[in-house]
Amino acid sequence: MSNPIETCRLAPDLTITRVVTGLWQVADMEKDGTPLDLDKAADHLDAYAADGFSSFDMADHYGSAELIAGRVLARHPGASRPLAFTKWCPEPGPMTAEIVRAGVEERCRRLGVDTVDLLQFHWWTFDHPAWLDALHEMKRLQEEGLIGAIGVTNFDAAHLALALADGVPIVSNQVSFSLIDRRAEGPLAALCAARGVKLLAYGTLCGGFLSERWLGKADPETIGDWSGMKYRRFIEAAGGWDAYQGILRAADAIARKHGVSVSNVATRWVLEHDFVGGVIIGVRLGERDHRADNHRLFAFALDAEDHARLDEAFAATRPIPGDCGDEYRKPPFLTASGDLSHHLSAIPSVYSPGAMPERPARSRVSSGSKWEPIAGYSRAVRVGNRILVSGTTATHGEDRVVAPGDAGAQATYALDKIIAAIRALGGAPEDVVRTRCYLTDPAEAEAVSRAHGAVFGDIRPANTLLAIGGLIGDYRVEIEAEAVVEG
Repeated sequence: MSNPIETCRLAPDLTITRVVTGLWQVADMEKDGTPLDLDKAADHLDAYAADGFSSFDMADHYGSAELIAGRVLARHPGASRPLAFTKWCPEPGPMTAEIVRAGVEERCRRLGVDTVDLLQFHWWTFDHPAWLDALHEMKRLQEEGLIGAIGVTNFDAAHLALALADGVPIVSNQVSFSLIDRRAEGPLAALCAARGVKLLAYGTLCGGFLSERWLGKADPETIGDWSGMKYRRFIEAAGGWDAYQGILRAADAIARKHGVSVSNVATRWVLEHDFVGGVIIGVRLGERDHRADNHRLFAFALDAEDHARLDEAFAATRPIPGDCGDEYRKPPFLTASGDLSHHLSAIPSVYSPGAMPERPARSRVSSGSKWEPIAGYSRAVRVGNRILVSGTTATHGEDRVVAPGDAGAQATYALDKIIAAIRALGGAPEDVVRTRCYLTDPAEAEAVSRAHGAVFGDIRPANTLLAIGGLIGDYRVEIEAEAVVEG
């Protein structure tokens, strides 16, 4: 008899199975341009639903995945139908009400539903602040009934905290989390515990590398599928093939002890974290079936000896750099296609540099704040190789205060604006040599410092932190910066 599948309540009206069937490999199966047979693919996916694995995860760019899931949903009308989670991943740019509605309605159309059970939002670069416009518009569409619950994907702790502080009702964050990539145990874990957000973990099997078939094997010279290419990069970032084999040997010993698979051990380790709502296990429809193996996840638990064995193996590895989601936004780019700097550099800046005819050697950018023309200043000015950024607050658009009352969240937003201004003038975060932070409450110094450290922890510019009498309006912190562009 199959073991009962654990569930997790993400929202009052959304209870999911803790093993979610992921459809990202549909895109890989269709990469030659030939779409899958929708009905046959739906038959294979429907078998997962019939066996209790009735939560599906996909995205707008996973080939025919939404259409396949829509076929399955149509077979099960009523409250007992499977749940469909999808992602909307727009290119950064203005996020008007019309653009957001079109993106959401397209997800509904392809799935054949009136309401998307969980719509997850992905944003490539936080230098462009329109992600907040998109999330607030999604909140309005949730109130209208087009969205059941709102999630995000690949958000680091700082920006998830910012969105929550700005009033967006996020219930989940989908991130990489595995025996190889343990970043989610850091700031995200603490934030999720404090705010009741759950992580949906993908990559728990590292594209199949966390299984018996790789135990004791040599490092492959070539890898044929996108998932494998991606997670081979994670293995290298975590210390290389030998360190990975050490984890695999530990997982194999635990698997033999419990009479389960290495993949079960890897997945169970992730599931036993309280902040994890569910794990996403990919399926190649019609090619591989893991239902029986997935059921064994709920037949055992890891004990203290198991954790000690894994911790010993972890000690021989290196932490994956940065926070969750950084692999899409900064080096080392741990994605299937590798370096994404060409993609990020092609994204239009929110700021447009302007020449200063009276000073040909200078250029400047403005952020659109109503105060810049009133007071007669620029967001940033470049003089030769120096870029000077004015005191910057968490002002969105002309005058909306972001995350009122939360100095840490406001610092994150202000730093995003600063970095965007510096990039627009030809600089980079690594060029920053000085920052000054002014805050209204000394008790919030640590929150502001952590936001600053999340950006400049490796750069270490000169910094001054001052507590002042007050700032105009609901601002808790103001930050200025100076960069020197070398070369």
